[in-house]
Amino acid sequence: MRVEIERKFRVAHDGWRAAATGRRILKDGLVGQFERGKVRVRLEADRAWLTVKGARSGLARAEFEYPVPREDAEAMLAGVCTGCLVEKTRYCVPHAGLTWEVDVYDGQLAGIILAEVELAHEAQDFDRPDWLGAEVTGDPRFRQTALLHLCGQADGHRALAELLSIDPDR
Repeated sequence: MRVEIERKFRVAHDGWRAAATGRRILKDGLVGQFERGKVRVRLEADRAWLTVKGARSGLARAEFEYPVPREDAEAMLAGVCTGCLVEKTRYCVPHAGLTWEVDVYDGQLAGIILAEVELAHEAQDFDRPDWLGAEVTGDPRFRQTALLHLCGQADGHRALAELLSIDPDR
C-alpha cells in the first residue's frame, strides 16, 4: 500500500515558472466521496486512472491508483462524476532536492494556483522556495473535493472570488 504524505501551499508569485521542467494537462472528476476518503478519475493526454484515497492521519493517507482505458475515464467524467470537473496544468518544479508540483487551475477554477510537495515522512525538513505563500495543507477550503463542489454551487463564483481574495502570503 502506498502512503501519500504531502504539504500544500498557495503560490505568492510567478518565480517558479523559470525553474519549471515539464507540464501536464489534467482533468479530474470526483467519482465518489465517503467518510474515510474519495475516489477520483483523472485523464491526461496519454493515460487515465482511478485513484482511491483513504482518510487522513496527520499528513499521511493511503493512496491506490489503477489505470483505466481512456474511453472509460471519459465516460466517467461525462456521466458519473459529481460536481464540476477540475481542469489544471501541472508544472514540475525542482527545488533543493525535491520536486514541487504547481497546479494552475483552468475553467471554473481559473485563478487558483497551488503548490504541493510529497515527503518521505511527516517530520521531513525541506527548503521553502521564495515563491510559496501560506500553507493550506490543513485548510479544507483548498482540498480538491471542496474545489470540485465549489464550482458546482449556484454561488460558486462568489465563493471562489472570496477564496482568491485571501492574501496568499498569509
